[in-house]
Amino acid sequence: MYYVYILRSKQVDFYYFGSTEDLKRRVEEHNLGKVVSTKNKKPYKLIWYCCFCEKQKALDFEKYLKTGSGGAFANKRFK
Repeated sequence: MYYVYILRSKQVDFYYFGSTEDLKRRVEEHNLGKVVSTKNKKPYKLIWYCCFCEKQKALDFEKYLKTGSGGAFANKRFK
């Protein structure tokens, strides 16, 4: 399974969109500061995730969430 997820920083008003095959491990990596793009805003809380059977579909949805219209969709539906 492939996961697309949204994390919310517990320190500042910041959301992170990502994808992974191992959701639990990836959230731990974010909270341990092992991810360069999120280490300055940790700790994080997992606020939403979705499973996909195909890796490419997960990557495509993550890419969509990082666009302007995808971000607006996420703000309305998931946050």
